[in-house]
Amino acid sequence: MPRTINVLIILSALIMAFIWLMGPYSAHIDFIPDQGPTWYFWKLPDADFITRLSAWGSFVAHQVFFWWLIWDGKCKKQRGEIQYSNGLQRHNYIALFGNLFFIIWHVVQTKLFYDGLAQDTHVFSGQFAVIILLSLVLVLENQRRGLIFGKSIGWINHVRYLVKEYHGYYFSWAIVYTFWFHPIEINAGHMLGTFYAIMIMVQGCLIYTRYHQNRNWTVLLETFVLIHGAIVAWLSVYHNIWPMFAFGFATMFMVTGIYGLGLQRSTIRLLTLLYIAIVIFFYRHDLTAIQEVVRIPFILILVAIVLAAMIYPFARKPTKPAPEAKQKTSA
Repeated sequence: MPRTINVLIILSALIMAFIWLMGPYSAHIDFIPDQGPTWYFWKLPDADFITRLSAWGSFVAHQVFFWWLIWDGKCKKQRGEIQYSNGLQRHNYIALFGNLFFIIWHVVQTKLFYDGLAQDTHVFSGQFAVIILLSLVLVLENQRRGLIFGKSIGWINHVRYLVKEYHGYYFSWAIVYTFWFHPIEINAGHMLGTFYAIMIMVQGCLIYTRYHQNRNWTVLLETFVLIHGAIVAWLSVYHNIWPMFAFGFATMFMVTGIYGLGLQRSTIRLLTLLYIAIVIFFYRHDLTAIQEVVRIPFILILVAIVLAAMIYPFARKPTKPAPEAKQKTSA
């Protein structure tokens, strides 16, 4: 992993330490008792206009900032003011410090007002946003590493350039929305989720650098959801579903992500056999339950295919390969 990325990961961890030191955030709140799987527990029982404004206003400001960064970067790149670089540029520093401001402000906003977007939106909306994000990553990576066991689907490559051109707008919305959906909390689930959101923000801030395309870094981002999803499931009242998340995302990695690391095919086959053995050993007392390990990969791959099919009518064959696409392939 490049030194700059390692430094940014360490800085993200230090931000999490700051968040923990600033806690607790909700010791004074008497939450409404859990009302089932569609209920979000961490929200004010007596929300008002001001608390809602603090959450929605902050979300809109953060989102406008991120979209402006993407638009401004594209404009500057077209004018030749920004080139792909091996190091951070002025645009990247503006992005990093801007997002740092909004992260610290979210800590302050939670302290003062507590509420997040969860007060007015469905509990599953953030999960759906991330599902679409992960599925679009599959579309973007189809050409390089394939969609299933290293095999790419040709017609999906036809829409890749369009997804590549505009994915930043959706990715930033998905992560900013998820970030402001939750208030800041210091339990394990919230802390892991916040750390994950911060790392994806960092990825967005690394636009037009080689770090943005570093394979070890992008695979880490793509698979960190395994840790987050499994631990959140384990800590919930429905903790018996944690294997579905742990092995589901692990299976997703074995089906797709591992083929993008540049490993030899013989090594991939060996690791795949080892993983199958681990799965069989874990489910040895109830082999009928082993089917749950394919649920998440099936959903993500299906969503990727559906999204690509929806985009396909709007795609046209690019007349000239983008320079960054060539660089990415050769990386």
